[in-house]
Amino acid sequence: MGEAGAVSDLDEVARSAISRFMDCVALRRSFGLFAIVLAGATSLYSQQAPDNFRWVDFHSPKDHEIVVWVTRSLAVEDWTGIREIAVEYDAALVMTTKRATPQSAANADTFSIYSVSLTNHSYTPLIKGVNLHWLDWMRFSDGAPEELAILYDNCRDCAANTYFTAFHYDVKKHGWDARWMRSGQGAPLWSTNTPAGMVWTQIYAGIAEPNGREFIATWSHFDYDNKMKDPDDIVFRYDVDPFSGLERSMQLLGKDADAMEVRLCRGQDAVPDLQRGQDSEVCRQLVKPVTERRPVTTPPANNHGKSAPPRARH
Repeated sequence: MGEAGAVSDLDEVARSAISRFMDCVALRRSFGLFAIVLAGATSLYSQQAPDNFRWVDFHSPKDHEIVVWVTRSLAVEDWTGIREIAVEYDAALVMTTKRATPQSAANADTFSIYSVSLTNHSYTPLIKGVNLHWLDWMRFSDGAPEELAILYDNCRDCAANTYFTAFHYDVKKHGWDARWMRSGQGAPLWSTNTPAGMVWTQIYAGIAEPNGREFIATWSHFDYDNKMKDPDDIVFRYDVDPFSGLERSMQLLGKDADAMEVRLCRGQDAVPDLQRGQDSEVCRQLVKPVTERRPVTTPPANNHGKSAPPRARH
């Protein structure tokens, strides 16, 4: 496996297939929503964070000005509640949610994440989706702060794709940014939209290196209904270049792809809560368990029970 070349059409399949309720919100109405949305929020305060990072406490008087500032900055955006605010230096990472109707279930909300300047009221939309799952902090560069990682889907009640990204404070931009963005989405990990005429096996994992750096790897294995066509494999690695600090999205080929396939299936150095597909038949065939060889304890077939201990020497 892994010897499949850079097949452009399959590359696109693997990457792309994985690829106003309130016009203006008054401040006092917004504060009324905070208690409601925070009651169901995932608790992130216990996780380890960089020294200059902190979560805003909506009920603390010392954070009141930040809450008001963010609310005014995003007043023209389409949301029904502010779910989380995090601050690092002069920028806030803000998560909002939108509920279609007051009667809609909370798990049907869509979310949006913004970078909001705390020196002026400018803001930058970073990402939008559903089924947000906060992961733990991850480190992608030596000497750099850890970054807050998430998994999310692009739609609900559809053939959804699952994506990964991580948020970090960009010193040059004086704001937050998201990793490995392409066409408004992060790194593609999984898709429920399998193309016709094939069986698509997907495996992914966040992998921790011995030096403490982490990266994301994905493997798409394609078995075709047309048995005259050989299977194809597409392996990608998403990381940060240790020399330039730039994000990389690389297709691995040859021995590099073979080694990554084995590493993905073994899952021994996988990041917790960031792996899937290791129980697939493709992985079971690749990483077969080693059968323990036990000693033979049954007597040979010609044994008649007439053996005797050796006679004592005189």
